[in-house]
Amino acid sequence: MTPANLVSPTALLALDIGGTSMRAALVEEGRVTERLQASTPRPATPEAVLAAAAELAGPLAARAGALGIACAGAVAGGRVTATATHTFPGWTDIALQDTLGTALGLNARALNDARAAAWGEYAAGAGRGTQEFMFVTVSTGVGGGLVLGGQLHLAGNGLDAELGFVSVPAAWQPGHAVPGLPYALGPLEFETSGTALGVQAGRAGYPDARALCDAAEGGEAPEAEAAYAHSAALVAWKIADVAALLGVTRVALGGSVGLRAGYLTRVRGALAAFPERYRPEVVHAELGADAGLIGAALWAGREALQTAGTGGRPATELTP
Repeated sequence: MTPANLVSPTALLALDIGGTSMRAALVEEGRVTERLQASTPRPATPEAVLAAAAELAGPLAARAGALGIACAGAVAGGRVTATATHTFPGWTDIALQDTLGTALGLNARALNDARAAAWGEYAAGAGRGTQEFMFVTVSTGVGGGLVLGGQLHLAGNGLDAELGFVSVPAAWQPGHAVPGLPYALGPLEFETSGTALGVQAGRAGYPDARALCDAAEGGEAPEAEAAYAHSAALVAWKIADVAALLGVTRVALGGSVGLRAGYLTRVRGALAAFPERYRPEVVHAELGADAGLIGAALWAGREALQTAGTGGRPATELTP
């Protein structure tokens, strides 16, 4: 059961806007009770996507008390700027929250999709019972979200927990030289993601990343194991860094790569090389593909309740 202070007693509406598809759902007590799905328009211009999202969610809006929106990109103050401009052309400082809230007649809150998933896992999944928690998705890319002191970490510039873009030594992709270092650096996701593993799969003669991971877990493919273990070791390194910086005590891995049993085993094994105090508990995420929907909905419900109790001002705008 989701703690009462994290969820509205009424049904909540969630929208998850992705590059391939959009999903709308009703969420009650931390679980999806009804869902709808449609393809994301092509080209995915702001006007086309926002209109399609409102149309998709419209049949559910009358039964909801608030609207939560999860979307890829840098989200700050309810506005979104795309980081993958080839997928979302023209998305620069788009008023996502206000536009969809007005269209659907609901008090709305918008989050980056990984941050929404982090809140979902914290409130209703693998993060329950913690105060310092991190969600990490290893899939096409690498994303993350942080809960610190029981509060979702949200930065004013939208760089709330961009774990995929922290620097590591560049092995698979060209990096950038840094004076004083003997090796180039590159973004973590260029070295660890499913996309990066797919590049290594092709070089090793496997059809895709899944085949490479399967071969590594089979125990008789040294080249596949090297790439798989390399990805897990870099993720473990950054988990240890975050634990040292912020005191995170539990990390949940999600995504198509992160949810593999063999990947979790390798991350845990690599993390064991670090000092004990920098080794948070690492587990699998529990909510699967619904984490972003659930998190966005619960965040919107929580904000609506807090706004009602603070004279109409969002609680996140109040000085502690």
